[in-house]
Amino acid sequence: MKAVYYEKFQGQVEICEVPKPTVSAGSVMVKVEATGLCRSDWHGWMGHDPDIVLPHVPGHELAGVVVETGSEIKNWKPGDHVTVPFVSGCGHCPECVSGNHQVCDNQFQPGFTAWGSFAEFVEIKYADTNLVKLPDEIDFVTAASLGCRFITSFRAVIDQGKVTAGQWVAVHACGGVGLSAIMIAAAAGANVVAVDIDDSKLELAKTVGASALINARKVENVAAEIRKITGRGAHLSIDALGSQETCFNSVSCLRKRGKHIQVGLMTGDHKHPKIPMDKVVAHELEILGSHGMQAFRYNEMFEMIKAGKLNPALLVGKTISLEEAPEALMNMDKFENLGVTVIDKL
Repeated sequence: MKAVYYEKFQGQVEICEVPKPTVSAGSVMVKVEATGLCRSDWHGWMGHDPDIVLPHVPGHELAGVVVETGSEIKNWKPGDHVTVPFVSGCGHCPECVSGNHQVCDNQFQPGFTAWGSFAEFVEIKYADTNLVKLPDEIDFVTAASLGCRFITSFRAVIDQGKVTAGQWVAVHACGGVGLSAIMIAAAAGANVVAVDIDDSKLELAKTVGASALINARKVENVAAEIRKITGRGAHLSIDALGSQETCFNSVSCLRKRGKHIQVGLMTGDHKHPKIPMDKVVAHELEILGSHGMQAFRYNEMFEMIKAGKLNPALLVGKTISLEEAPEALMNMDKFENLGVTVIDKL
């Protein structure tokens, strides 16, 4: 089968013919119909993820059709239209038993712990626990765009942040994660301040629900500007990029007893950021992470999409072919694209 393939971190990424995956007792094989191109894939290629074993096929935001099932699979059959959380839980460890598959002790991640979805076919392990059936109303491209960015933002805003109508939410960086968080927070009735360094991304943020915009290059103090707009600071603030600066600003812009949610991956030199811990203590701030979302939580999100409260299709910036994916992957650090890029021509 055709797949995006690399043998060296930060090395050449190519389209190659590689062996088609096989299924184990508890897995299924999915014919990939669409797969999102995510900055996490770039982090993997850079060598920031210790789970990746070379050579490698990336890709973790996928939607497609089941074509083969393992001998122990009970819930799925060939022809089913499916997607899957990028963190798939084993179903048996203490975290999974408690319902927190997104932090499973033995998690399977396509494109990280195994070969991924930048290919014609992909194997999904722990399939009975983690596969999600696609409603008829949601096409493959939209489903792939939910990937890790939209579902992680949904959990960050709704489950971790527990946002309520009328609250102020600050979102730092308006890439796929940030735009998703803005749309979800606005749908929940919150007022959203969008922060970025690109005016075109800020304008897109406005179209998906942001009520105030800040270009971080044009203000002296982002946190002070957010406090000025919101009156006392944000109730909830999300770092959707993952950098020393955006993390610090996100914590600093909170009102007393506010919540910071870290969604953007912190890697390399940004792994251990400075945090205004004096304010965390004095103002009783909360600092939380958000890493994926359990399969059983998709239904609430799907209902909001079907009701028109959420429209993730608006976040799809462009679709590309598998042949275009290597160059697009290697150039992700340039932040040139608006919205989410989805590979839909395999």
